[in-house]
Amino acid sequence: MQTLFDALSLGSLFALGALGIALIFGVMRLVNFAHGDVISFAIFALLWPSTDAVAVVFAGDLPWFLLIPFVLAMGAGLSVLSELVVFRHFRRANPATMMIASFALGFVIRYFLLMLFSSRPKSISLLPALSQPVEILGARIPLLQVITIVATLAILFALTAFLKRTRFGLEMRAAAENFTMARMLGVRANRVIMGAFALSGALAAAIGLILASQTGTADIQMGAAVMLMAFIATVIGGLGSLPGAVLGMGGALFAHSIGVVTPDTFYLTLTFTTLSMLVVGGISSLSGAVLGVVILSSLIQALRWLEAGVTVGTTTFAIPNGLQEITLGIVMVVILAFRPAGIMANTELIWPFARPENPGDLPGNTPTQQGVTK
Repeated sequence: MQTLFDALSLGSLFALGALGIALIFGVMRLVNFAHGDVISFAIFALLWPSTDAVAVVFAGDLPWFLLIPFVLAMGAGLSVLSELVVFRHFRRANPATMMIASFALGFVIRYFLLMLFSSRPKSISLLPALSQPVEILGARIPLLQVITIVATLAILFALTAFLKRTRFGLEMRAAAENFTMARMLGVRANRVIMGAFALSGALAAAIGLILASQTGTADIQMGAAVMLMAFIATVIGGLGSLPGAVLGMGGALFAHSIGVVTPDTFYLTLTFTTLSMLVVGGISSLSGAVLGVVILSSLIQALRWLEAGVTVGTTTFAIPNGLQEITLGIVMVVILAFRPAGIMANTELIWPFARPENPGDLPGNTPTQQGVTK
């Protein structure tokens, strides 16, 4: 019985994450890789910036009826802000471009937290009363696990009723079915999209609150594992389906149990840096790839030099650690928003003194076939 409740509690966290991903994907066809970092941000918003192992709380001591709305508001607010500042500029972009932008936004949020709190996990005590065990069918189950399972089921039924019975829910369903047609019929796009982001952010914050209460730890990477499993659950159950996203938690639990799919499998920093170089220079151009490498390599080296500190006279100036990744993320978002094809677009640099292999390639020359002169 204890194992069953452990599995249901873990699956409930994945289900909440899958719901948040499915909400955004249904409206914008966006796979939001920044969702996991919203989980971390909502919890760290309760703390004062500090590099100590023990968290210095300022809002974590609030009573539960104020603490829970505060955390949910932090998650919803950050998600809405990301829509206003970043994703609103990509509504006409293809899904791959939006996905890369969300990847960059996630790095900005993560390394912003790293600058303020360092990479050291923080010891934090939230809602300690929920750790008390209750007896169910002869098994002693932590009260928080029971609340997590019940809350997930309640959220699923509430969201289903909201989408089917309210005007705003009907507008969200219409936008998910055919966004262009929904706008022509009077659906307000900004309202629907911001509502979806707010709900998704609140769900992310709920995951963060449950994780921090269960483990007693706030970690910048705390949303990564949940995000990965939630994405697996969403794909298995159906990216555009809310109930399907929750049903997919079975597949996520299987992936979790085999212990093969983990965030540490992928070297994200190297992947992100390489992707940044291609996006900045132009992913469709060899010259663009080279130019992106030159520009971002120079920028990274300059930022590393500044992070190490520059001494002027008797004073040493240094920028905070983590600013390198934040700068790369911002550069990527700006390039994707204002020049999606990169600096070089689809053009190639041509050396002015290079000799073409075929004389017919020169301007004004007529191509010739072998053995035939035209």
